[in-house]
Amino acid sequence: MIKALYELGVEPHLLAKMSGIGCSSKTPAYFVETAHGFNGVHGRMPALTTGAHLANRQLIMLGVSGDGDTASIGLGQFMHMIRRNVDCTYIIEDNGTYGLTKGQFSATADLGSVQKKGAVNTFQPIDPCAVALALGCSFVARSFSGDGKQVVPLIKAAIAHRGTAILDIISPCVTFNDHDGSTKSYSWVKDHEESIADVSFIPYFEEVQVDYEPGTVRDVRLHDGSHILLKKLGDDHDPTDRRAAIKVIEEGRAEGHLVTGLLYVDAEMSDFATTEHIPQRPLKDLGEDELRMTRDEFVQFMSEFA
Repeated sequence: MIKALYELGVEPHLLAKMSGIGCSSKTPAYFVETAHGFNGVHGRMPALTTGAHLANRQLIMLGVSGDGDTASIGLGQFMHMIRRNVDCTYIIEDNGTYGLTKGQFSATADLGSVQKKGAVNTFQPIDPCAVALALGCSFVARSFSGDGKQVVPLIKAAIAHRGTAILDIISPCVTFNDHDGSTKSYSWVKDHEESIADVSFIPYFEEVQVDYEPGTVRDVRLHDGSHILLKKLGDDHDPTDRRAAIKVIEEGRAEGHLVTGLLYVDAEMSDFATTEHIPQRPLKDLGEDELRMTRDEFVQFMSEFA
């Protein structure tokens, strides 16, 4: 996150770092200390982020959550943020375990996973990316914390995207879930990661220069003029095809692979604030003359209910 924000040149006063409760939610304390920040109630980061964004659309909303904060107590809010397409980068630090409460399985733990003390998970997992795709999320990606080459451009692309950008980052818990038997361990992910494309991000203020062979790179243009360049690896995956994204996740799971990369993006979908006609100026800067109806406007408004 630090590298992505630095390379994008994000000004601290224009960044709002949001989080809930959990090991992951301490992350905002570790970078850009002069930015805005709010560490909220467990599972309620999406609601806080939605309110802050509507109050000031000029802020870049960066939400950091975990598999418990998102897929358990916060699942309802996670789903409604996606449904509304709130302009926010939503990073899930996913380790499949409840680290703060000493290593129980979280809702994202795979069926058959083994705890450090030997217990076996008997429940099907909730896949944040599959849920996001089913809800029509406008940006869905998955990566691995040990793959900085892939993570950084994905975070940059997510920040540039207008709408809810879900980035599920498998982040091994070195205390409780980084052992044989865990499908969220460093060694398992390194052995089973299957990247669907090499990802590069070109911000709007830089010239696009690539030296790939024609036909080997897919160029996805975002609303602000930035570009996501996807170099094909093996079979061609179309990141603008939502059904194909769901299929590639399911096929990867069936084959025992962790599919990573940009799974899906819709750069044309209207975001929540635009849909609701929220002004670009921060609401705190609007005067009474702009917020209060004139008498004629009020009469016209009331006539609609007559």
